[in-house]
Amino acid sequence: METFSEKLTNSANSAKSLVCIGLDPDLTKMPISNVFTFNQSIIDSTADLVCAYKPNFAFYESLGLDGLVALERTVKYIRDQLAHVIVIGDCKRGDIGTSSEAYATAMFQVWGFDAVTINAWGGKDTVEAFVADERYGAFIWCRGSNPGSSDLQDLIVQTDGVNKPLYEHLATKSTDWGHGNLGLVVGATVPEQLRVVRELCPTSPILIPGIGAQGGELKASVLYGVDAHGRSAIISSSRGILYASSGKDYPKVARERTFELKSEINDILAEAGKGWP
Repeated sequence: METFSEKLTNSANSAKSLVCIGLDPDLTKMPISNVFTFNQSIIDSTADLVCAYKPNFAFYESLGLDGLVALERTVKYIRDQLAHVIVIGDCKRGDIGTSSEAYATAMFQVWGFDAVTINAWGGKDTVEAFVADERYGAFIWCRGSNPGSSDLQDLIVQTDGVNKPLYEHLATKSTDWGHGNLGLVVGATVPEQLRVVRELCPTSPILIPGIGAQGGELKASVLYGVDAHGRSAIISSSRGILYASSGKDYPKVARERTFELKSEINDILAEAGKGWP
């Protein structure tokens, strides 16, 4: 049995890449109108450059049943063509009991994702179903890339007699909840918080959105986000790659942007003595 942790390691090593592309189809920005064909073109042009793809459910659900069919076809296409690539369902589920178990079954058994994003507002009970099987992983939304994250995630709470931000408390608690298959989402736009989370969770995988259109700082995100070996981080970009061109050359330009991002990350790793063998 290949665990999620092993899948992630193998995927990154295979491509020598920490890059993830968020497959977020927006009909107002896409050069073509067919969602699956658009995704397929992006995948075909970038498959050797990434460790993961991350479809965001919101963009597919907003298109109704047609969008969900496109998502189903997209996941199947990745599975059929790229056995080594991680597929993350960006669904941000969060519930308890049988509802949580049903969500986990849907995401892993029905949709076929390797990992999902989740909310942990209900505590450990909202997490358990998603990490019960070590073949699959989950990423808790810990410290967002959006400005409003500070409204709640930076609130000071007291735990064990110490005052600390809520996101720090959540990061610390998460280390006891998984089996090497529970990670965290921390935005590239908050590098200092990312540094703190990595210190608290030295071996946990961290999904880092916000590179590109959201203006996240790449060098700090890489240096603060990776583990001691320069791995266990997934650097995600969506709009900055998908919509780099509004013309028919969009797959070519998407590849160029992905290659640039991969190269920049790998240069940062090499300079830190954590490059690929």
